[in-house]
Amino acid sequence: MVMPTVAVLAGGLSHERDVSLRSGRRLSAALREQGLTVVEWDTDAGLLDRLRSERPDAEVVALHGGQGENGSVQTVLEMLRVPYVGTSSHGCRRAWDKPTAKAVLSAAGYATPDWVVLPHSTFRELGAQGVLDAIVDHLGLPLILKPDQGGSALGAQVVRDAAELPAAMVGCFAYGDTVLAERLIEGVEVAVGVVQRDGEPEALPGVEIVPESGVYDYTSRYTAGLTDFFAPARLPEESAKAVGELAVAAHKLLGLRDISRTDAIVAADGTVQFLEVNSSPGLTETSTVPMAIETAGTSLGAVFADLVARAIRRSA
Repeated sequence: MVMPTVAVLAGGLSHERDVSLRSGRRLSAALREQGLTVVEWDTDAGLLDRLRSERPDAEVVALHGGQGENGSVQTVLEMLRVPYVGTSSHGCRRAWDKPTAKAVLSAAGYATPDWVVLPHSTFRELGAQGVLDAIVDHLGLPLILKPDQGGSALGAQVVRDAAELPAAMVGCFAYGDTVLAERLIEGVEVAVGVVQRDGEPEALPGVEIVPESGVYDYTSRYTAGLTDFFAPARLPEESAKAVGELAVAAHKLLGLRDISRTDAIVAADGTVQFLEVNSSPGLTETSTVPMAIETAGTSLGAVFADLVARAIRRSA
């Protein structure tokens, strides 16, 4: 039996390039352990020529942020009819925009923290302090501010005092032109991976996230030892079931495919609150999806080898 050749796309030019490279290296090693022939490609000016001259049997998109999650690379792969693991370009666009994802889940009856979304131009044209005061009057404190698009918690900041808002806003705008201000819900933070087997999405065991600093920011995510992870999450059975159902619902409602990760908070009253969804979840040594896969009794390589075979079958 000839094993397929798989190209792992990692790197790119987003703020999350380093994380993507780490995900790509780990995934490539895991697929090689399954006997697949793996090449690792960056998304640069030579990519289109490589796709045409060295066409693989399938691609795996291990890009984070920017073109890897906003549907751009997926559109190119679709135009060239290259089979790939991951969500379609249309689904990526829905998931990439956090307010859109929240609106879709909210409309379907799922809880999500109250939020407002405002572009930089609103603060400039109407006066920053007045707009900030209105945000606090509307949502209260504490808040979390984050760019409306992007991942790895880049630009995200918790605000517990109104005096902290201007600096937090500036930090957000360093990563995007639009800010999402969201009421901060205190509780148990859980990441839930979803994998499609035989076409049906299934929730992996939830992973509880307990950052040493109290905030699961970029440093806490990717620096070993700064966050404690519990897989499965230390939740009552009813709450564990609810977060799994939420993750599967997000996967379906947003039109995601193959694999995704939903981030949620289980509040003190037991309410499960949707935060966001990631169509290309991290696969580094400190990422939650590989932990969940291992907790489920399988391996990263086995899961993705199955998804590669699925992608090839889709294109047949």
